[in-house]
Amino acid sequence: MARKTARPGRTVVVFFLGLAIAYGLVALGGTWKPELGLDLQGGTRITLTAKGSPSSENLDEARGIIDQRVNGTGVTEAEVTTQGGNLIVVEIPGKSRSDLVDTVKRQAQLRFRTVACTEGPGGVTGACASAATAPTAPTQPSAPSSSKPSGKSSNGSKNRAPFLMADKKSDKKSKPSSSPSASASESPSASTSASPSPAPSDSGDPAQSALAFIDSPDQASVDAFNAYSCPSDKVVDDNPDQPLVTCGTGDDAGTKYLLSPAAIEGTDLDSASAGVAQGQVQWQVNLTLGGDGKQVFSDLSRAMAGSEKQFAVVLDGRVISAPTFNGVIPNGSAQITGSFDEASANSLATSLKYGALPLAFEKDGTSVETVGPSLAGDQLSAGITAGIIGLLLVMIYCLLYYRGLGLVVVASLIVAGAVTYAMVLLLSKGAGFTLSLPGIAGLIVAVGITADSFIVYFERIRDEMREGRSMRVAVEAGWKRARNTCLAADTVSLLAAVVLYIFAAGVVKGFAFALGLSTLIDLAIFFWFTHPMVSWLARFKFFNRGHKLSGLDAENLGIDRITVGGRA
Repeated sequence: MARKTARPGRTVVVFFLGLAIAYGLVALGGTWKPELGLDLQGGTRITLTAKGSPSSENLDEARGIIDQRVNGTGVTEAEVTTQGGNLIVVEIPGKSRSDLVDTVKRQAQLRFRTVACTEGPGGVTGACASAATAPTAPTQPSAPSSSKPSGKSSNGSKNRAPFLMADKKSDKKSKPSSSPSASASESPSASTSASPSPAPSDSGDPAQSALAFIDSPDQASVDAFNAYSCPSDKVVDDNPDQPLVTCGTGDDAGTKYLLSPAAIEGTDLDSASAGVAQGQVQWQVNLTLGGDGKQVFSDLSRAMAGSEKQFAVVLDGRVISAPTFNGVIPNGSAQITGSFDEASANSLATSLKYGALPLAFEKDGTSVETVGPSLAGDQLSAGITAGIIGLLLVMIYCLLYYRGLGLVVVASLIVAGAVTYAMVLLLSKGAGFTLSLPGIAGLIVAVGITADSFIVYFERIRDEMREGRSMRVAVEAGWKRARNTCLAADTVSLLAAVVLYIFAAGVVKGFAFALGLSTLIDLAIFFWFTHPMVSWLARFKFFNRGHKLSGLDAENLGIDRITVGGRA
């Protein structure tokens, strides 16, 4: 069987082609400077003071939710920590961003309410429209409609999430009538003043209170609804025990809602996720309710299924979704379906999942301060200086000890630096990676790991030549022995970085990530640059005949003469 001929030159060319592609992607991104962390460029520090004396569990849970919300916006290395028994401190790198400050400061109370009235481009609908258009002569109230919901919301605009559907475990579904529903003006319901219903607060059943409010909101709430206008930047006082007049979010910011007192609290939401159902192509949001909310959810779905009555999901006092029920949901598990794409489905799921905090913050207990970049700049300069000094010392040592082979070390370290910089830029642009001082420390530590690989390989080559083999043979024999040693060493470093990244918090994750990234780059340089380069140099007489400056001469190796010839 013919032995495969090694072609180190081709390997090096392919490697540099990959490096050129990496820098081409960097050029397309248009960013030649990595994103820096708070400790290197300054940023914003926000301190939140919790009301009362929250338990450590609630404080940690709130910290985790805020961390998910902040880093979920694409800002990595934002550090969220707890201090004392009632403080949460958020440190965000970069220029002050009001959107992130607002994201952190908001209490993010998630609640579920029923919709009594809406007003959008299509006009006023619901009980408010019925009261406004009620005839002066006494009329009999029409029977509740059980028509099939349309693909549009009651305000006439296209609803991105029109249906709340029961999951496959649901054992009961409503059977909507095939006849279209009558509009509010065609078939008005009884005037709230003509047939007043008991105030929602009089009922001890949240579902019945919420249902009663749909058809018979109190006059004060109707007046407040009529006086309100959307869109509005006013801070909404979301009192769970009171009706709420508010606006929608996003594309629905101009839609006005009159909502019942909270029927279900966000703390009853067990899970929320976005996905595509098996056999379907449409994105949907899956949610599961537990606790007391599970039964309330079931009662509401049973009463509202098949009608155009809406069920609002309210976050921070704003309606983020107002679907209708498409069936009875007895087990608390449902899917919100509609005109979702992947981004909108994930956005709604994230708002549901990370919306509710287990505690509230003092309005006057929030402080926002800017961390100046002056100290950060000094730290960056010191870190870069330390890295350059360490790199130069390693290069000088290798040149003095290995002479000609030391040039391979210098070239490998320069190439490793170029690859590392390209990867940091690409990760900064594509994954939001920010380079912090611990991250720079991880990159500097990796210089030693990379140099260790070269030393192991070169010493294996020298050992083989001491045993009488030519350099061309020693290069390949030494490679087989050094390869396993370096793989074992780098695997240990990589495992250490992974474990540290999983269990560490804050900027320590940056050190672990940089260490792991540098270790992988070390392996790539070792396999696809250093080894091919040494194999290529072994073909030149300067090295394989043991020139005094090659670092492989007989005197330097401690032998009588250099063996010449052989095939690698």
